[in-house]
Amino acid sequence: MAGNSFGTIFRITTFGESHGEALGGIIDGCPPGITLDFEAIRHEMQRRRPGQSAIVTQRREADEVQFLSGIFEGKTTGTPIGFTIANSNQKSDDYAHIKDLYRPSHADFVYEKKYGIRDYRGGGRSSARETASRVVAGAIAKQVIPQVKINAFVSSVGDIFIDKPYQQLDFSKTESNAVRCPDEATAAKMEDYIREIRKQGDTVGGTVTCILQHVPVGLGEPVFDKLHAELGKAMLSINAVHGFEYGSGFCGARMKGSEHNDVFNPDGTTKTNLSGGIQGGISNGMDIYFRVAFKPVATIMQPQQTIDNKGNIAEMQGKGRHDPCVVPRAVPIVEAMAAMVLADFYLINKMY
Repeated sequence: MAGNSFGTIFRITTFGESHGEALGGIIDGCPPGITLDFEAIRHEMQRRRPGQSAIVTQRREADEVQFLSGIFEGKTTGTPIGFTIANSNQKSDDYAHIKDLYRPSHADFVYEKKYGIRDYRGGGRSSARETASRVVAGAIAKQVIPQVKINAFVSSVGDIFIDKPYQQLDFSKTESNAVRCPDEATAAKMEDYIREIRKQGDTVGGTVTCILQHVPVGLGEPVFDKLHAELGKAMLSINAVHGFEYGSGFCGARMKGSEHNDVFNPDGTTKTNLSGGIQGGISNGMDIYFRVAFKPVATIMQPQQTIDNKGNIAEMQGKGRHDPCVVPRAVPIVEAMAAMVLADFYLINKMY
């Protein structure tokens, strides 16, 4: 299987399955001499872990990270950082009923057709549990670029949206509620809606907005390795992501150039920031902001028509522990992938 690595210099390779013994990864290219804040790494893992609130999957995993290499006396050595995250609360029997069935909108069918074999227990390698390894790498990437502030938050659930610009939000409130929405009134509506959706045995999608501040001018390359292109790839590689837009995004397609152009101030900043902090694929020092769309979780607790591996029509219903809405737990994953992209370009710039 190809495609298990991400990054050029700061590079993560992940391994492991949802119901295997452990997940893990190898981080290559991390500079030596960085004093790691292990509590910060643990905090990021706790933000992503299952079972953290009543509105997420109730799978219980400690998600403690065991580092195997690349760290000595609390500092990075510059050699590959190897780590594992044990799986301790698998309930593989919850998936026995779909051993020969293809779940609608899951990777089951294409996975088996491509590889000729499939781990049906939680989706195996295609499970979103793989993102735990990304969060470890992202937590370290944040420490490579400590001057950059990365804040992601849930900006919509279904038809419930934050109706304020991000400049009016207090990011310190993001972690004050189970939904990870910094607007408390909107968060309460979102949480009530997710609870209702769960009672119906259904799921719902949403969006995560991410703000990158204090990004230095000059990150990104102007042709194939544009900064926004790498951010887009990073976000679209996350399970359940169906859309990515930065700056004015799709709204910009309705505007005139005279309305959309960001006019310069004498110091090189711009009066507006419809470019989203990126021009010509290169960061311009303004805030970078983007939005990521997540589809509804495919596993629903309602009967659905499907087919088995012989092509016969069958009926199935989800069992076990699943998120009714993935976006609250996706927030640290979005931040982690953004951090890895920025750390990678930061290290590329240091080569020039």
